[in-house]
Amino acid sequence: MQQAVPCMIIRGGTSKGLYFLDRDLPPAGDERDKTLLRLMGSPDIRQIDGLGGAVSVTSKVAILAPSSRDGIDVDYTFAQVSVDKPVVSYTGNCGNISSGVGPFAIECGLVTAGDQVTRIRIFNTNTQKVMVEEVETPCGRVNYAGNFQIPGVPGGAAPVKVLVQDPAGAVCGSLLPTGNAVDELAIPGFGPLAVSIVDAANPLVFALAADIGMSGKEGPEEIDANPPLLALLERIRGEAAKKLGFVEDAGESAWKSPTVPKMTVVAPPADYTSISGELIRAEQADLLGRMMSMQRPHPTYALTGAMCTAAAAAIPGTLVYRVRRPDADTKRLRIAHPGGILEAGADHDLSSRGIRILNVYGFRTARLLMKGTAFC
Repeated sequence: MQQAVPCMIIRGGTSKGLYFLDRDLPPAGDERDKTLLRLMGSPDIRQIDGLGGAVSVTSKVAILAPSSRDGIDVDYTFAQVSVDKPVVSYTGNCGNISSGVGPFAIECGLVTAGDQVTRIRIFNTNTQKVMVEEVETPCGRVNYAGNFQIPGVPGGAAPVKVLVQDPAGAVCGSLLPTGNAVDELAIPGFGPLAVSIVDAANPLVFALAADIGMSGKEGPEEIDANPPLLALLERIRGEAAKKLGFVEDAGESAWKSPTVPKMTVVAPPADYTSISGELIRAEQADLLGRMMSMQRPHPTYALTGAMCTAAAAAIPGTLVYRVRRPDADTKRLRIAHPGGILEAGADHDLSSRGIRILNVYGFRTARLLMKGTAFC
């Protein structure tokens, strides 16, 4: 007999996911994971027997519960459900899915909406970090309509501000997990490669496009059509995962640490054409960025990835700092990705003792697509 599970489907930023109350799912563990895999229709590259959309950005889950923590409204757990593997990962957070957490909390009655804007304090269990979201709620209801646009989503909607407080060490425990702004990794079949590993909101491993034969202007389809490049990018990510202690064997990273660190390629700003056919001029951006998601090219750019990129751009010596526009404002860093321009910011304090990242933030939109019952 099929199991009925109340849920909502919400587009958060450039991702789409299933949103649940914790009480409606089995307790955390194998049974919950099996339920989420069944609901998404994984493992299957089409996810034809579930609610997933056959790509990593539409195979995501948010699980919410009332919080007993002082000053916190809700606890939120993010789950990345693999499309083609029987894997559910809880390592790290997703900023895009996070932008739907505030609206969901209001829609399901966990938070009472204010008259104009509702400020929601969220504890993310994946990273043990506090997030603050601001959601438009005129007349006490979530407003999804508006003119704010983000690349990768058609039309406009109401903005949702997502801010992560004290974001350093979200997964690894420190802003520069290795203690270095730049490390050298020995990549099998390639050789030595300079990378920067930064952990702010989520850990990212950055490589320079020029160092691995890329321009930084590639679109997702171009990357996807290049198996040797895909393999190289995962080898780099795997070696970084090994260095961080996530895996013992770098070759097992796709299974044992599929979501972190997130592989990111950066380059100086340059003209390119977005996936929608728009010409993006170099002067519109502070750097080029291309991200990977679950071993495939991200169609746009992850929000937590953008937050971490803004933090990395503020840290002297990192590869991101080196390639970004010299006069870039890291409070409004303009990242040119396949879909267009994404802005993210980092508040930081630079002193003789080093740099401290106070907050990272960005703006997304969200839309409630469905509320009802899913079956597994």
